[in-house]
Amino acid sequence: MEIINAYSGIHLIQYFLLGRYVLSSWKIFFVISIGWEFLELILPYEFAAEIWANKFADVVFNCLGFYLGKSSRTKNS
Repeated sequence: MEIINAYSGIHLIQYFLLGRYVLSSWKIFFVISIGWEFLELILPYEFAAEIWANKFADVVFNCLGFYLGKSSRTKNS
């Protein structure tokens, strides 16, 4: 198992889009982001079987994506 995998890029893109077009609140973002990682602990699918270091890396990629998405918003939006 790897710390950074193909899903890391997907996390970055999806949270970029979330920050760019949907959310502006960091509190709600953290609830969604960390909540999903906890949900993966009980999901019976192979994509959810990750080591703890990968879950931490996913949250880092989520934060980076969300930050970049929020930063890319125009001042008029």
